[in-house]
Amino acid sequence: MRKRTTPYFECALLTLALGWSAVVMAQNWRKLESDGLHDPGSEAVKVLQDPAEAMSQLPPDTAGNKVDWIRALQGGYIKPRSALRGEKEYEVLDGDVLMNIGGSTPAVLFPHKPHTQWLDCKNCHEGLFQSKAGATPITMEKILQGEYCGVCHGAVAFPLTECNRCHSVRQMDAIKRVRGTP
Repeated sequence: MRKRTTPYFECALLTLALGWSAVVMAQNWRKLESDGLHDPGSEAVKVLQDPAEAMSQLPPDTAGNKVDWIRALQGGYIKPRSALRGEKEYEVLDGDVLMNIGGSTPAVLFPHKPHTQWLDCKNCHEGLFQSKAGATPITMEKILQGEYCGVCHGAVAFPLTECNRCHSVRQMDAIKRVRGTP
């Protein structure tokens, strides 16, 4: 019979594992002067913090830039500005939307909460997406071309190669949810 560890010990192990994974992932971040994006002769390169130093303290992820930005937000590691200048009040919605019901891939579960913790609704509605269900003709082809979800995902949010993060609900379960059957 396996001995049950104490919560303190489990927390210590988790902290150690997260710390180790951050160190391993930090090896993948390039220094600013050699990342191919920043001018190595610029004074800014001397002032800006290298990604390995800046992001290694944030909760790790397995995709994209290797930071779990939602956990970073929820854990208080970061506090995004609500506007470029000054502060702006905005509503955080906690409602999920099911899409791609009846398709050949798992249905998409769009969670409003993590999106509206970052952005005001007007950033997406009525421009990128219509508020009325089914009014926006979203396709993977268009998303991969940088439209709709692809405006952020693949650019500043987790990449489009993480299919199961969006396509996360079995079709039968999605149909049952829409019909209101158990």
